[in-house]
Amino acid sequence: MQPYELTLTAAAEAVRTRRLSPVELVDSVLDRLGRVEPRLRAYVAVAEDDARRAAREAERDVARGHYRGPLHGIPMGLKDLIDVAGTATSASSRVRAGHRAEADSTVAARLAAAGAVLIGKTHTHEFAYGLTTPQTRNAWDQERVAGGSSGGSAVAVAAGAATFALGTDTGGSIRVPAALNGVVGLKPTYGLVPRHGVTSLSWSLDHVGPITRTVSDAALVLSALTGHDPRDPASLDTPAEDYRPAGGDDLTGVRVGVPRTYYVDHVAPDVAAAVRRAVDRLRDLGARPVEVDIPMGRYVRATQWGLMVPEATAYHERTLRAAPELYRTDVRVLLEAGELMSAGDYLRAQRSRTLMRREWARLLDEVDVVAAPTVPVTAVRAGQETVTWPDGTVEGVSDAYVRLSAPANITGFPSLTVPVGHDTAGLPVGMQLLGRPLGERTLLRVGHAYERSRPEPAPVSPPAALAS
Repeated sequence: MQPYELTLTAAAEAVRTRRLSPVELVDSVLDRLGRVEPRLRAYVAVAEDDARRAAREAERDVARGHYRGPLHGIPMGLKDLIDVAGTATSASSRVRAGHRAEADSTVAARLAAAGAVLIGKTHTHEFAYGLTTPQTRNAWDQERVAGGSSGGSAVAVAAGAATFALGTDTGGSIRVPAALNGVVGLKPTYGLVPRHGVTSLSWSLDHVGPITRTVSDAALVLSALTGHDPRDPASLDTPAEDYRPAGGDDLTGVRVGVPRTYYVDHVAPDVAAAVRRAVDRLRDLGARPVEVDIPMGRYVRATQWGLMVPEATAYHERTLRAAPELYRTDVRVLLEAGELMSAGDYLRAQRSRTLMRREWARLLDEVDVVAAPTVPVTAVRAGQETVTWPDGTVEGVSDAYVRLSAPANITGFPSLTVPVGHDTAGLPVGMQLLGRPLGERTLLRVGHAYERSRPEPAPVSPPAALAS
């Protein structure tokens, strides 16, 4: 096994015990990146010299006994919405040409303090306003979409071009690309991870979180990110915690909500079957499946768009009027649509959100987690605009991908996606676990137990196309 193939957890232990140096790890990841990047285009910019310099520094620190913890010397990618002092935050947009961040974002500063090594900035759908990230290719099939908007981060991790990465999630933008590329993605509770220094799409829906190869890896990264930051008005006044899953794989007493509504409508058979098998495995581990009805499903799409569209338009108001031609057509149309929405529309969406939070809280009094598909269909072909369901319903690709992930953004409740198999074309299927506010420990415990029960771990860069 090459160093780039190691999970974060395994690499951290190898670095801690000095069986692997940060230089060897970073060199391996950079070499891998150089081989796959021309085909996958996960990165908007690669900081090779800085990464090698940081790896040498980490190697010296570890040799002197100054080991900072499990992220020390570990190579990472940051979605190009996240400020790093002195580097560009382009948001994958011509609007940001020539931009340089003056200071680190909170999350970048915390990861740097933990000793993580920045490999580069990963592509996003322009300003995170989309679910495909068209400039990046899926790690399993280059003819298919990467998912978005954190497509670059998910592809980098899946391909071994980063040991972990950060993404942002406003309507599924961590979980969708993670699911489509066969990796783990965590959208934490709203406000748990500070967003200071992160370009906003929709302030009341935006989250920052990790994309990793395993659930244990996600827990390690989350542990480095949490803690109150007064510069983010939504930041929760909670202390930093160690989120690493404790205990064994026994899930006795855990109630797993199995939806009989909403998450079962217009879902590809291969996806539904893979999730059912995963729930069966949770039951084998001691969990108790409980059928549940998902509240207010008919209002999810209208509420998501009713919140996101006007908030995004407000953020871009000046540049949209000054230089609309610099935006991609799909993003510009959405931003212009926001100017047509009334204050009444926005207030109705806020009221709907309040009711939805209340009803989801009641649901999660009955069960500990809800297990559901992350996305209703695996990665579609690049350029495909719609999905046609067996009953003749035609759905836009972005609408399909956001449909099952949006409830966690609207409510602000945490959601974890884990890979649970493949469809008949060999493409990854993801299952999301949704939990109570600040219920990350339970999600990580359940996800970790499931992951450990799999007959074999998920491979790095599975596709034969990347092996050449």
